[in-house]
Amino acid sequence: MFEEAQYFAPVAAQADGSVVVELSASHPGFADPVYRARRNAIAGLAVNYQPGTPIPIAEYTEQEHEVWATVTRELGIKHAKYATAEYLDGTARLGLPQERIPQLEEVSQLLEPLTGFRYLPAAGLVPLREFYGVLADGLFHSTQYIRHHSVPFYTPEPDVIHEVIGHANALANPRYAALYRLAGQAARRVEGEEALEFLSKVFWFTMEFGVMQEANELKAYGAGILSSYGEIEEFRGMDIRPLDLSAMGTTHYDITKYQDVLFRAETVQHLEDVVGDFWDTCDDDSIAKLVAARV
Repeated sequence: MFEEAQYFAPVAAQADGSVVVELSASHPGFADPVYRARRNAIAGLAVNYQPGTPIPIAEYTEQEHEVWATVTRELGIKHAKYATAEYLDGTARLGLPQERIPQLEEVSQLLEPLTGFRYLPAAGLVPLREFYGVLADGLFHSTQYIRHHSVPFYTPEPDVIHEVIGHANALANPRYAALYRLAGQAARRVEGEEALEFLSKVFWFTMEFGVMQEANELKAYGAGILSSYGEIEEFRGMDIRPLDLSAMGTTHYDITKYQDVLFRAETVQHLEDVVGDFWDTCDDDSIAKLVAARV
C-alpha cells in the first residue's frame, strides 16, 4: 500500500540540529506525542549515520517489541500457505528473531554471510536513483521505526516490518538477491528519469508485488504482499496477468489501496529469464522501445 523509497512521511532537520518527522493528520500515531518523539529520535539516527560505521541502535519499547512479535507470528502462519518456496528458504536461512525487533546491524550480520547484502538506515525519502542504485553494491535502505501499536496490522508507510520481514527474508535467498543486484545495476546504467521510472515500476510489480505459480497454486514472493497482513489474503483474487515488461513498466498503480493488478511468473527461472535478463541488459534506448510498444 505504498511505494518503496517514495511514500514516506517528510523528514525535516531543524535549526537546532533536531529532526522532525511530519506525520499527516490521518496517521495512526499523529495524536500520540510519545510515538512522535520516538519517530523523531529514530529518524535522527539515520540522518546522523556515517557510512561505513555500525548502524546506530534504536531503543525499542516493550510495546513495540510486542507489535513485532504479534505481526511476525501471524504473518508466519500466512507465509506457510501463501509464500513461494524460495522466500520460505530465505526465511529459514536468515532466522530472524520472532519475539523482538532486530537491529538493522544485526540483520546485516545475519544476511551478509548468506548473500552479501547489508542494510543502510533511512530516515525517510531516499531518491530513486540512490535507493535502487546501491542494490548493485549489496546494500538496502531501510527505515528503523515500527508502526503504531494501535493498528499492528496496518502501516501507511514502509516500516521495519516491511523492510525486514518483507525484504530481508527475500534477500536471504541467493536467486532473489541476484535479481535485486541486477535491478541496482540497471538503475545505475540508465540515464533518463523516464527510464528510471520504468525500472522502478518493473521492480514494484516483481520484487514488491510479484506472484508466482507454484505446484498449481498462486504464491507470492513480493515483499509488499508478504509483509501485509490483509493483502496477503486478497492477492489471489486480483487481476492476475502474465509477466510483460512493457505492461509492468507502464501500468499505473494506486499506492493507497491493495494492488488490483498483479503479474505472474510461471517459475523462478521464468522470472530470471524475463525480468533478470531485462535488468541485466536494458538501457535508455531499449526501454524507450518497450514504452513505444504500449502506445
